Amino acid sequence: MPETELITILIADDHAIVREGIRAFFAIQPDCSVVGEAESGEDAVRLAAELVPDVILMDLMMPGMDGVEATRRLKQVSPHSQIIVLTSFHDDEHIFPALRAGALSYILKSIPPDELVEVARKAVRGESVLHPRVAARVVRELRGTRSEAPNPFVELSERELEVLRLIAGGLSNTEIAARLTISEKTVKGHLSNILSKLHLMDRTQAAVFAWQQGLIHRD
Repeated sequence: MPETELITILIADDHAIVREGIRAFFAIQPDCSVVGEAESGEDAVRLAAELVPDVILMDLMMPGMDGVEATRRLKQVSPHSQIIVLTSFHDDEHIFPALRAGALSYILKSIPPDELVEVARKAVRGESVLHPRVAARVVRELRGTRSEAPNPFVELSERELEVLRLIAGGLSNTEIAARLTISEKTVKGHLSNILSKLHLMDRTQAAVFAWQQGLIHRD
C-alpha cells in the first residue's frame, strides 16, 4: 500500500468512551484515518453508504438495529468495506450469525490497541483475524463437532417460537406486531434473537427451518 494511501475507518459502538479511545489510538497511526463514528446500527449503515470506509469496527450489542443486522445491511450498501466485529461476546449465538452476515474478522475488546491496528491493516488486504476462542469454535463447526441442528424448543422462548411460526406463515413484521399486540421494534428484536440462537442468516432461512422442524404444518 502506498504511504499516502490512508486506511479509512468507521467506528460503530454505542459507548462514547469506547469510540473516543479507539479514535485516539488510530489518530497516531500514520496510515489510518477515522472518518466517522456511529452510536447505532442505523447510523453505521447511513454513514457507511455515505463514506464507504475501508474498515468498519462493529460492536454487536447496540440499541435498535444490532450489530449482526447492521453487518448484513452494511455489506449491501458498502460491499467494499471490511467489517471487524469488536465485542465482548464469544459464544456461538454471536459468532456464527456475525460471520454469516459478512464480518471478515471477529475479535474481543480485550485486544491490545496495537494488535487492533494490525487487524485493520490485514482487513484491507482481505485477511481475516479471529480471536483464539472464536477460531476454536469455527474449527469445531467445520469439523462437524458442534451439536446438530439447534432444538427450537430448547433455544427459543415461547414468544420467540410464536414469532417464528408467524414468520413461517408468511406474515410481515407489521402483521406479526398487530397479531401479537406488540410493537414492530419488539418483533424485530425477537427476529434478531431467533436468527442468533438458531444460527440462521435471514427470515427466509428461519421460515424454512420452522417448516423442517415441524413447527408449522400445511392444512
